[in-house]
Amino acid sequence: MRIYDHLLQFSLFQGLSRSELLQMAGNTKFGFLKLPAGKTIVSDGDLCTQLFFLISGSLKLSTSSDDHGYSVTEQLSAPWLLQPESLFGLSPRYSCTAIVVSGDSQSPAEAHFITLSKDEVLRLTDDFLIIRLNYLNLMATLTQRRTRQAWHRSPTDLRQRIARFLTDHCTYPAGRKTIHILMERLAQEVNDNRLHVSQALKAMQADGLLTLHRGRIEVPSLERLFM
Repeated sequence: MRIYDHLLQFSLFQGLSRSELLQMAGNTKFGFLKLPAGKTIVSDGDLCTQLFFLISGSLKLSTSSDDHGYSVTEQLSAPWLLQPESLFGLSPRYSCTAIVVSGDSQSPAEAHFITLSKDEVLRLTDDFLIIRLNYLNLMATLTQRRTRQAWHRSPTDLRQRIARFLTDHCTYPAGRKTIHILMERLAQEVNDNRLHVSQALKAMQADGLLTLHRGRIEVPSLERLFM
């Protein structure tokens, strides 16, 4: 697959004509990475100086609370653009740790990336209006989604509060998730007592929505929590 075929998988480059894609591919300093399973791409707090476009393979993203009292781990597959919002702003640093993971029988045990430095991103947004608009739309969409979270209807029971807590702390609102959290901490986060939270989680486990382990909750399909 040629480089512009890979790039068209990402919203940042959609809308470019074939001639513009050829011009961009010929004049832009793209980087290419192939990393094995287990390799860390970025760590929480690292300075973001480039964009990582995952074009094949899978990543494990882990995000922790400010006090490291709990964390969420989720697996994401190509195509995926890793935290483009971290490239600019007040704190241009990654807020998660990303590690290459082995996929299933249909996925490779390595990951391939196209990278773009911050200087190249700035130049492309100057040279191509559609890329500038796409980046603005991408940032606006992320901002709007997070702004609307505070205005969603309040959960009516404890199970819904638990489901909302889990969903609000995930990068992608679907798929398998692992939440590392103690029962006492989860009870604090959903404003209830430990016994009630334990009972609600066991009921959700009986319904096949999650699996409980010591200090860990496995959710096989996040979207099912609201079905």
